[in-house]
Amino acid sequence: MAFSKRKLVVQLAIKIIGTFTDLLLPLILSYIIDDIVPMKRVELVLLWGGAMIACAFVSLFGTIRANRLASEISRDTTEAMRRDLFAGAMRLSRRQMDRFTAPSIVARLTSDTYNIHNTISTVLRLGIRTPVLLLGGIIMAFILEPVLTLILLATLPVILALVVIVSNKGIPMYSKLQQTVDRLVRAVRESTSGIRVIKALSKTEHEKARFEKVNQELREREQRAGVLMSVTSPVMNIILNVGLVLVILAGAYRVNMGLSQPGKLLAFMTYFTIILNAMLWITRVFIMISRASASGDRIGEVVNAPEERRLAAPDHMDSDYHVSFDNVSFSYNKVKNNVENISFHLKKGETLGIIGPTGSGKSTILQLLLRFYEPDAGTIRIGGEKIDGIENLSEKFGVVFQNDVLFEDTIENNIIFGRSLGAAEALMAAENAQAGEFIAGFPDGLGHMLSVRGQNLSGGQKQRLLIARALASSPEILILDDAASALDYKTDAALRHVLKTAYRDTTTLIVAQRVSSIMYADHILVLEDGAVVGSGVHEELLKSCDSYRLIAELQMGGGRRG
Repeated sequence: MAFSKRKLVVQLAIKIIGTFTDLLLPLILSYIIDDIVPMKRVELVLLWGGAMIACAFVSLFGTIRANRLASEISRDTTEAMRRDLFAGAMRLSRRQMDRFTAPSIVARLTSDTYNIHNTISTVLRLGIRTPVLLLGGIIMAFILEPVLTLILLATLPVILALVVIVSNKGIPMYSKLQQTVDRLVRAVRESTSGIRVIKALSKTEHEKARFEKVNQELREREQRAGVLMSVTSPVMNIILNVGLVLVILAGAYRVNMGLSQPGKLLAFMTYFTIILNAMLWITRVFIMISRASASGDRIGEVVNAPEERRLAAPDHMDSDYHVSFDNVSFSYNKVKNNVENISFHLKKGETLGIIGPTGSGKSTILQLLLRFYEPDAGTIRIGGEKIDGIENLSEKFGVVFQNDVLFEDTIENNIIFGRSLGAAEALMAAENAQAGEFIAGFPDGLGHMLSVRGQNLSGGQKQRLLIARALASSPEILILDDAASALDYKTDAALRHVLKTAYRDTTTLIVAQRVSSIMYADHILVLEDGAVVGSGVHEELLKSCDSYRLIAELQMGGGRRG
């Protein structure tokens, strides 16, 4: 940033020098008309005319250089702002992300930073030059014609009042406008990610109507804000032009009465025009600052969001268990618990299977273990240590979520995912995840390029690559959230065998819809409405838990292990 500060100082200096040379032009012209021309000395006219040309060239080339620097500074500043905003978004807890929403983060990273980029560029181009022209013009006009300057100064309180009134009304309107942009981005993301479902169900027109509704709302809000902010320009034009007419009338009388000279009046009118243009430029800058102010507040909300996942003081308890939940309860909306009084204890290398209907709290248990959310009651421990006191907690896990993401990159890089792993480890993980066979079918193997979200793979292939990513670092705890739903029974069985043999020291938690995926687990939890209705091993649950027995009978015709 030091280099940008030097650029800023140089840019300001060039702008100020160029602006002062602009202010000298009317003064030199007045001197030529009133003092040099009566002397009838052509060489002096040419000399001072050359001085005017020199001032014009200094202003021209200075403005070009300063504007280039303004573009570089706004570019560098916006880059740093986007970096800080993205870093702030990555620090957010899941609860904070739920509050901000992903579409809003996208809008803040794009349209809000773009608004500020344009404002910085405009302020550096006009925001320095314009006040100098305005104040300098007033001072020079006062030196030339103090009486006529009073007419000019009489218009300024009216203009200032106009700017304050419009600003107080405009900034809140731009805040609401950006909130509507959030909803527009959300509508677009939902429609594009769900395009296959939309096409399959012939709901294109429905989605068009839904998009048009939010698009229309955005148009109306933008129109209302634009109309309000555009009021300033014509009103200021009227006020200043009325003042200019009065200046011309008063100046003509003063020249006729011998109280002034034509050159002074001409220079004064030039200064008045400079002041008029400066006020109009200030209006333009003011409109952009109003919009950028709303965008800056939105960016600041993310960047300055408090760190919710703070590290607590270590809280260790001697235990034979690797992963423990003790009477854990949690609610997303703090109205009704999504999981209640969940308790289980796993020794190192054991496997827990979790099964239950949709919405029963299976994934919530995993998110609490990962500390995406803090439990409202109860305690979660890993190795006897309470998880809110464990530094680098996430490094203990290998995770595959229900709707996980593959990136537009090679298979190898998707498996390694920025960790200090090599190609051999990535290939081994792929073999263990039963992905080796289809990877070998690609001409470039691990170097095969995936499309966005892995759209050039089948559902089963994507799940196996995601499992490979989770296994690559030989995690202490493996979490599989419905990660085998797209696998055939043979592949699922082979994967379970690898987990039991090659990763025998890894504690595993599996959320599944299929009994076959968890029937060999060391412990099984059956959930309904966030509560445990059954706990034990497969054979015990067939006898003691009606819900589990019903699922097993529907899926396996009795569910006994062969």
